[in-house]
Parts: sequence; C-alpha cells; structure tokens
Amino acid sequence: MTKTSSNQGMDDQEKRNIQENRLSERFWPYSDLSEQPTEEELIALEPDLRAALFQDVEETLSVTLVFPVFKGADYEEVVTRAKASAEYREVGTGEAFRHRARFFPGEVFKLRDLYDLINRNITCEVLINDRPVPYARDLWLPLIWFLTFR
Repeated sequence: MTKTSSNQGMDDQEKRNIQENRLSERFWPYSDLSEQPTEEELIALEPDLRAALFQDVEETLSVTLVFPVFKGADYEEVVTRAKASAEYREVGTGEAFRHRARFFPGEVFKLRDLYDLINRNITCEVLINDRPVPYARDLWLPLIWFLTFR
C-alpha cells in the first residue's frame, strides 16, 4: 500500500518525525533584514562594485590613506584626525587591522597634516580613488599639494 501526503496510513513514529522536522517561523534568521543597505554598507563597497550598482558617471577625485596601528606619541592624534576625514573606516583584525581615511580635494590641508603626522612614524599606503596607483606617494600627493595654492 502506498502512502499519500495526508496523514492517513502513517504510523505514529512517521508522524512524529514529520512534526519534529518542520520549520518553525520563529527560528527563521532572515526575517528582520532591511531591504535597503545601510550607510555603512554602502561606504564599505568596493569602488568598481559601487560604480556598477549605482552607475556613477562622475567620480570625484579622492585620496585615501591606509595605515596600521603603530606605537608612538602621535597615534591618538593621527586616529582623531583620520576620523575627521570625509569617510573613515576600520578594516581587518589583529595584525591586519588598518585605518582608512578618505579625503576629497576640498580637504587638502587636512590630508597634508594627517599624512605628515603618519609619515613621521610609519609609511602608509596611499590610494587614489580607492585604488592603488603607481607612484601615488611620490607623484600624486605632490600634485595634490598644489591645490593648497588655490
């Protein structure tokens, strides 16, 4: 005799197995997720993905300084100034922990001051439009310093 989807013809053990394996809505982990990304999630997007998703036609020049935790008297001031940038993020954990401070052309003085403070203690990574560019530290930063003469 074949068993149908109804409970007729099932023994008590099979009925208990079905009841134990049913999903309960209260345990559904994705029920309260927002349909729209948060501001932090949008900032964390990679530039190429952001351009593809939102079709950014015009990309503003930006300079990002990426630096690790370092021991020095200036560290607290460096972090405070980095947090005052247009976009600030902390990425990684442990030895891979990095501070990322992004600046736009209107903030060239803040960028220069932060770069000078960091450069006294350690070398930092310089990204142009959130991408590593050859000679960013030796060529692009001096070109950006010309904006201070405006």
